Amino acid sequence: MMNFEQARFNMIEQQIRPWDVLDASVLSLLAVVRREDFVPEAWRESAFTDTEIPLVPGGAGGRVMLCPKVEARLLQELQLSRHEKVLEIGTGSGHMAALLSHKARQVHTIEIDPALAAQAAENLRRLGVHNVTVVQGDGSLGLNAEAPFDAIVLSGSLANVPAALKDQLKVGGRLVAIVGQEPVMRAMLYTRVSADQWRETVLFDTVAPRLIGFPEPSAFSF
Repeated sequence: MMNFEQARFNMIEQQIRPWDVLDASVLSLLAVVRREDFVPEAWRESAFTDTEIPLVPGGAGGRVMLCPKVEARLLQELQLSRHEKVLEIGTGSGHMAALLSHKARQVHTIEIDPALAAQAAENLRRLGVHNVTVVQGDGSLGLNAEAPFDAIVLSGSLANVPAALKDQLKVGGRLVAIVGQEPVMRAMLYTRVSADQWRETVLFDTVAPRLIGFPEPSAFSF
């Protein structure tokens, strides 16, 4: 029988803390939000490994849980406060939304896959998470009806962040996303400093599967 608590401790100490995740509130959250409750049964014993977990067979269409250290680092970089409203793009199984729910007042999370959206909503309901709303839809459009947001997180990669998403941030709001093309991608922080200005900060290099529904740059052939 697997010792989940020991595996969770090892994940935090051997993967996450060495990846510059030093915010005590984030580390303590990872100890209490049970990652294994958001993993498909067949992958439950791999919940704490330093890898992406498929949410559908083979992780088709990039439908995976990001590896633990990437989720933790993105959460840390948002620097959320309890009064804030957050938008997540790419709900997956609902794990990141559950983490966000402990740090923010209200979380709206968008998932394009209807089956995953339903599963995430059920996971969150079963675990008593009441301040997360799961929306099934196209995350590339954001959620204008609930904007503006204090923070936006994209749980997957994309070529470029659409202006429509940046425009849904409050002034002072933050957006984190993994941007670029394989093999070179970077986690980026965009901070809205005024109505028409954003500051860009490179956070770290990583690679993540594509979010569905976001445009790719044109490929020219000669």
